[in-house]
Amino acid sequence: MKRNLSLEKKNVKAAKTKWPDKQIARFIPLLRELTSTHRLSVAAGDIILLNGGWYVTHSGLLRLARRSRCTGIHVQPTLAFCDPCEKRWAFEATVYKSRGCRGFVGFGDADPSNVSSLVHGAEMRVAETRAVNRALRKAYGIGICSVEEIGSLVETPQASGESKKLPSQPANGNYGGPKVRDRLCQIIRQHQLDPNLVKSYATDFCGVQALRAAKREQVEAFVVHLADWAQKDRNALPCQLNSYLPTERGAA
Repeated sequence: MKRNLSLEKKNVKAAKTKWPDKQIARFIPLLRELTSTHRLSVAAGDIILLNGGWYVTHSGLLRLARRSRCTGIHVQPTLAFCDPCEKRWAFEATVYKSRGCRGFVGFGDADPSNVSSLVHGAEMRVAETRAVNRALRKAYGIGICSVEEIGSLVETPQASGESKKLPSQPANGNYGGPKVRDRLCQIIRQHQLDPNLVKSYATDFCGVQALRAAKREQVEAFVVHLADWAQKDRNALPCQLNSYLPTERGAA
């Protein structure tokens, strides 16, 4: 308890120094809660403030797994969804919290359309990192995105020439506003996709536990990504969606 209180004080001080904004005060309560629950350190780079929210970094997730004595992480490419020529990669990661754990599974994909221009050429590494991050978040109940997963998504609509100016996200679950929702429904109908599987894929893509928690920029980026994939490789898309069919592997 004393150690957590000490870390909490250090985190608050580091946060106020690193983000010297008058608005920082409203983010402090959640920072205290995250410190108490997961012992994340601002100074060590475990957690950062990004776009009005706290996000756990890749190194923060790995340190959490180490403190929790994670027994192993197995990562492998999902070859059916990999296309080196198109720089499209997909990975599956499984986190084992203990020797008797059946594993927590996470999937990650990356291609030039859904990563920042700063990491073009490193799509394979990005996909692998996303898969590991998502598996770790499932294993340890981290309900906040990892920055490596969502940091570049807001750039995708700009790159495609589409506007980011959408209506404010309502509280009734109309994700991203009516224009984005209607576009998503159109893609689902046009390509005869399972809406429940699309929703599961969107939740994973946005790195949130519930789709209503996603930012509208994230949902817009997902719609752009889904439309692009459906147009370029319609046969592979259902296979990706089928990976979100309910299984028993996600339970420890």
